[in-house]
Amino acid sequence: MQRYKCMVTYDGTLFAGYQVQPGKRTVQGELERALKKLHKGEDIRVTASGRTDAGVHARGQVIHFDSPLNIPIDKWEIALNSLLPDDVAIIGTETVSDDVHVRFDAKGKEYRYFVHLSSRRDPFKRHYAYQYPYPINTDAIRQAAADLIGTHDFTSFCSAKTEVEDKVRELQEIDVLEEENMLIFRFRGTGFLYNMVRILTGTLLEVGSGERDPDSMPSVLQEKNRSAAGKTAPPQGLYLWEVFY
Repeated sequence: MQRYKCMVTYDGTLFAGYQVQPGKRTVQGELERALKKLHKGEDIRVTASGRTDAGVHARGQVIHFDSPLNIPIDKWEIALNSLLPDDVAIIGTETVSDDVHVRFDAKGKEYRYFVHLSSRRDPFKRHYAYQYPYPINTDAIRQAAADLIGTHDFTSFCSAKTEVEDKVRELQEIDVLEEENMLIFRFRGTGFLYNMVRILTGTLLEVGSGERDPDSMPSVLQEKNRSAAGKTAPPQGLYLWEVFY
């Protein structure tokens, strides 16, 4: 039995999320279906670095699985991609020791959120960015973002449905990039809570539009209450960009 580690990219538009759910199309479900075909009907369980929600994309999701098949390492990508649907792709595979765990070994993650700054709808961007038609002050966003960097209790910035009790996380970087009419938020941290990036983005957009004071982030953190932060930005602008080991 050999353990394999793969990088996976997917378009989350037509998925109910990463994790297997009864009666729903999921990324994990498609990966395990392809592996089952490759293993002549044997169930192969896939473990990922983390979950993504319905509509959320990934450029650098990481998975591992164990297999008894003796397939050359350079052929795994070809074999799996021939069985996967067009909106999922394996973009790298390596053999690893059987004590490697892509979730527990992860040292950090980078997420990016794409905001289309335009009052004109673009049908080709609707699944891949959040259209935001309002004037935006990026200097105010950067000012507010600076107060979010560091180790904090992010209770105010996670869904009320978050199951974990410890909501302290380290946010290492927040960059705000501007490319033509696209605003790109880049978040890098040791770990993220449920909906944390989307709530951070929604809150910072409120700062940028003048609805919220850029100096208010410390008080929002201190309240430890979801209602203190802004709206949850929609899923289609979010990408799991990279996982660090």
